[in-house]
Amino acid sequence: MSRFKILKTEGKARRGVFSTVHGDIQTPVFMNVGTSAAIKGGVSTFDLENLKCQVELSNTYHLHVRPGEDVVYQMGGIHKFFNWNKPVLTDSGGFQVYSLAKLRNITEDGVTFQSHMDGAKIYMSPEVSMQIQSKLASTIAMAFDECATSTSEYSYMKNSCERTTRWLGRCVDEMKRLNSLDETINKEQLLFGINQGGIYPDLRIEHMKRIREFDLPGFAIGGLAVGETAVDMYSTIDAVEPYMPADKPRYLMGVGTPVNILEAVDRGVDFFDCVMPSRNARHGNCFTAAGIVNLNNKKYILDENPIDPKCDCPVCKRYSRSYIRHLFKARELLAMRLCVMHNLYFYNNLMEQIRTHLENGTFAQFKKEQVEILCLREYER
Repeated sequence: MSRFKILKTEGKARRGVFSTVHGDIQTPVFMNVGTSAAIKGGVSTFDLENLKCQVELSNTYHLHVRPGEDVVYQMGGIHKFFNWNKPVLTDSGGFQVYSLAKLRNITEDGVTFQSHMDGAKIYMSPEVSMQIQSKLASTIAMAFDECATSTSEYSYMKNSCERTTRWLGRCVDEMKRLNSLDETINKEQLLFGINQGGIYPDLRIEHMKRIREFDLPGFAIGGLAVGETAVDMYSTIDAVEPYMPADKPRYLMGVGTPVNILEAVDRGVDFFDCVMPSRNARHGNCFTAAGIVNLNNKKYILDENPIDPKCDCPVCKRYSRSYIRHLFKARELLAMRLCVMHNLYFYNNLMEQIRTHLENGTFAQFKKEQVEILCLREYER
């Protein structure tokens, strides 16, 4: 029986449900990023319950560095560690191979690089990544890959894809071994493979053909949103989507803006994650039904309205733009917390709206209307 059930389609866009040991995930879905098992800005898993969050995402590398996977394991796994009973996805640490490029050494066996914390040498391989993620006991583990820059030379990208394919085979074998052990907390941990190939359509297609042979429960498109244009991102999705299994969820890693999400849903993507809503919020930039607002602006000093008059999040029900602007100017941490909560709710609510419009067959019109609005900043309105 397939874990992923498609309930409705409109063009390439899909409305589905993905079943896991920690509950069903209604798709399309945006996963809220808590890199170190916490949402930056002082937002707890208790808060996430009220912000329509379905899936929390944490990072293998960061939790390996601090507090260490053994600590999380001894505390009963990540769900018990931070008190969350819904699905958790853990990234593999492969992105850190990209982001810490100046400190790395890649070989066939794995990668050696320096900790961003203290410079200590860290070794990561497909087996090590799976072992860490198994101890974290996340719902979904991501395969260990090399996230090469999207504009890498063709020959390098080709070799990188071939290595990532070999690494995926090792991830599959190690995951199978780990899930069979008595001491493993989550013996139903799922593994998603990652498609690479930069912005070279032929490499993307060939790599997807190779990794889909592993018949995993889900597949991701990696290596995008790392500097290429939106046009290149969309054309890459268009190229690889026809070769992704139709009966498995598709995850576009690290994406993105609300407009990016709408465009990718229209192209058949089901899962998303991005630090943007929380990162922007910590600087006072909030997403609203009328576009983006910056609460640091003087125009809000006496504004009695909520961040978004059309929003029913816990923040917009209680606080004014004037008050939150004051918090930012007073350097109160509450300012970041309130804005992060609002932005996460905005994203999660947008996904709920997308799902509803897909169910009703009205997604195309909804997308058209929203794309024209959501990219606007206040000075453009």
